[in-house]
Amino acid sequence: MSTFDVLRISGSGLYANRKWMDAVSDNLANINTATSTDQAAFQERMIVVQAADYGSGQGGVQVAGAQFGSAEGRLVYEPENALADADGYVRYPDIDMGDQMTQLIQAQRSYQANLSSIDRATTAYRAALQLGKG
Repeated sequence: MSTFDVLRISGSGLYANRKWMDAVSDNLANINTATSTDQAAFQERMIVVQAADYGSGQGGVQVAGAQFGSAEGRLVYEPENALADADGYVRYPDIDMGDQMTQLIQAQRSYQANLSSIDRATTAYRAALQLGKG
């Protein structure tokens, strides 16, 4: 493991956590997006992350892509909505706000942990440079 692997590994974690928070933010922003019943509902986006070079000590993580929730959504009776069909129904995404808030907290904590690792490694590297001066 080289000296700067900690920075690279934690940096990959920061990137993955940022993508995760972006997806959760999009999901929360569209939780009340109504569509007509003949259209697909907004699809929840979930980020897929995988280990890179697992076990080598030099890997980190990488964003492997995204998975999408159901486009079927849920039908809600809102006859006053301009998008309502003849029976008075509109389609909303099937996204659970509690689950999204939990994921947001997890992503934020993970982001903070990776940032803390970078900060500690940077402090240790600076201290090692100071030893070389004296």
